[in-house]
Amino acid sequence: MMAGRLLCGLLTLPNFVTVSFHQRRYERLFSFADMACGLVYSPCMKNIAISFFGGTSEVTGACYLAELNGKRLLVDCGLLQGLRFSEDRNREPFPFDPKTLDAVIITHGHIDHIGRIPKLWRGGFRGKIYSTHPTSELLSVMLMDAFMLMEHESERHHEELLYTKEDLEHVLTLRHPIEYYQKIDMGDGVVFELMNAGHILGSSFVRFSVGGKKIVFTGDVGNIPSVLLPPPDDISGTNILIIESAYGNRNHAHTADRAVMLERAIEDVVARKGVLMIPIFATERTQEILYEINDMLFKKRVPELPVYLDSPLAIKTTEVFEKFPLYYNNEAKVSYRHDADIFRFKKLRFVETKEESMAINDAPPPKVILAGSGMMTGGRILHHAVRYLSDPASILLIVGYQPGGSLGRRLLDHEPQVKILGQMVSARAEVRIIDGFSAHADQEQLKQFIWNTRDTLEKVFVVQGEYAASSHLAQAVVDNFGISAVVPRFGERFEF
Repeated sequence: MMAGRLLCGLLTLPNFVTVSFHQRRYERLFSFADMACGLVYSPCMKNIAISFFGGTSEVTGACYLAELNGKRLLVDCGLLQGLRFSEDRNREPFPFDPKTLDAVIITHGHIDHIGRIPKLWRGGFRGKIYSTHPTSELLSVMLMDAFMLMEHESERHHEELLYTKEDLEHVLTLRHPIEYYQKIDMGDGVVFELMNAGHILGSSFVRFSVGGKKIVFTGDVGNIPSVLLPPPDDISGTNILIIESAYGNRNHAHTADRAVMLERAIEDVVARKGVLMIPIFATERTQEILYEINDMLFKKRVPELPVYLDSPLAIKTTEVFEKFPLYYNNEAKVSYRHDADIFRFKKLRFVETKEESMAINDAPPPKVILAGSGMMTGGRILHHAVRYLSDPASILLIVGYQPGGSLGRRLLDHEPQVKILGQMVSARAEVRIIDGFSAHADQEQLKQFIWNTRDTLEKVFVVQGEYAASSHLAQAVVDNFGISAVVPRFGERFEF
């Protein structure tokens, strides 16, 4: 007993020793206190446990099980995404029994955080799904769109669906939207609240309070400054932090001049009489770019030209954005009060049907086409890329993260030819990137975010990044702040 108390006391030591080793292809980072107390099966405190079932050394598939005083609470349940939308790994059974979950808490409406939620219903989950009001609405829009894409892929590859349309419709009845900072008492001394993450409309940090501890799951941390949203909330007082790391090893280069770079791209395609293709993410990125173009046209900084929003999903999410102006930052609120159509302008065309999409080809350049998907792993952007990527007068403008192996990443890496929709296409169009439109915080912002709560932090888990990004941020936390940081492996469970 005395030895156990002595080992637990080591957790209070101010100095940390870092030990790194490789197991399979993963690196682990431990503090001396972790080794002394037993990182996974700790004798010190066993009313808190966190298990990692996604987002481990990869950006997508966020899924974390928090076991707090006997309550089983799932934070996010996202789709694992790669070269295909419906990866085989998503078909594997959950490593937990969905029937045993007390609730699911959603940080935000991106498919890599919500895409497997209907599968929970299929597995027997019948509890509440908590989120903000905008996220609750986006949940329906995004999952319906994902289901249609999944149906197409399953038919094409002769695969069984991950879930049925009935599963999707049933799980949507479990939605329970709440406000930011509304405290939800789960019983047995477990309370949680949602805080503004500044990532997309309605995005949240999930902060648990249990046994005198504060545990925060960030979901995704927003980039500062955002075009539309207020900055992320301060999370001072946090003891255990689970933080994303999509940009954990690099900084955004163009945040300050992103609008100018977009303006120049439009001016250049007008001068060249080319086509500006922008692969867009339906939620946040689309609305930010529409907002910026609207502002440019109002101030006559660019000439009027046809702009096509060729994405039914982006059109639906834009309509959700228009319903929740109270979630905007102050500047966007002022713009909204002067003109509620902050995402719409004279020559903007919302393209719903396939026939309308094909008709874009009949419009002479110059023109701007915003089309999904943002990672160029599918969607209507592929058809436009086939037609215009070989045109040296045109520009492909990348405005978001491109995972390894994706078409967008290969074009950024200057592959001279790429295969799209079964045919080889010469990549002669100019490829540009504006990473300042990213909705993710970069390395310096993430480090500052952690620094702001360093006085109380005991443990940091680094997730939702490629391995190089996650391990880099974890090492920076250990080296710069003296705080224990871990890059968890899939399926690992940590007890405190």
